[in-house]
Amino acid sequence: MNSFRHRHISVLGLPALVLLITAAGCSSADDSRSAAVPSPDATVAGLCRNLDKVLPAKVDGERREDPSPASALTAGWGDSAIILRCGVTRPPKMIDPDVANGHDADAVPGGVEGVDWLMEKQDAGAFRFTTANRDAYVEVTVVSGEDTSGVLIDLAPAIKKAIPERRTI
Repeated sequence: MNSFRHRHISVLGLPALVLLITAAGCSSADDSRSAAVPSPDATVAGLCRNLDKVLPAKVDGERREDPSPASALTAGWGDSAIILRCGVTRPPKMIDPDVANGHDADAVPGGVEGVDWLMEKQDAGAFRFTTANRDAYVEVTVVSGEDTSGVLIDLAPAIKKAIPERRTI
């Protein structure tokens, strides 16, 4: 059974996720405006191109400023403070039973606005969020440990529109 299927954080339940994000603090010395472009199969690449067309101009108050190299599979906001990569591979922690059972403090499953996510702490106070239960994995890296709840809320409508939920039998 997929542990991400039934674990949702509503917008009202979002404070717990925000608290975890905020607790990391804020720092980033990386001002590079580049992002590795994923290499998904043709079907996933098509979904990612559709996502690129519906992504918001602003996320969490930051305007869109795409990283290099230019690609429909990557997007950025706020001078690389927020980087989205579509078509990434499934993170190993997504199938880790310790994460599913809440025994890994560096990775937390949850849902925001109808999109399931795996949140992983990164170095220097950054966080990586990866969609779960969708036909393509979308990774969002937020370099600031400040209140980043707006990022997932702002991206949810585009992800729901462009990346279908994975069907389970």
